[in-house]
Amino acid sequence: MAKEDNLKMFSSDYQPKKNGRPKGKLNRATIVKRWLSTIENVKNPVTGEDEYLSEEDIITLSIIRKARNGDVQAYRALLDSAYGSPLQTKDITINEDMPLFID
Repeated sequence: MAKEDNLKMFSSDYQPKKNGRPKGKLNRATIVKRWLSTIENVKNPVTGEDEYLSEEDIITLSIIRKARNGDVQAYRALLDSAYGSPLQTKDITINEDMPLFID
């Protein structure tokens, strides 16, 4: 238990350190979204034509190109992005006729 003579009030000389991100500093998600939305004139990896595409479009099209060339991991990533990853559940049913424990 703390002794009362050890307890001190905060003074202007001693202030606790402030935790957390400084004000005005952007978080990672905001920075990533900004960079993914930048537009540039590039050759479309699927059609081969010059187009103005965002970085997000360029990355997605390159994954599509890899999937079309037989990359199973790229195909799986596309399916998970489009339809969500499959749920891994187990259906457990109890048969009333079977005993739960066998002697």
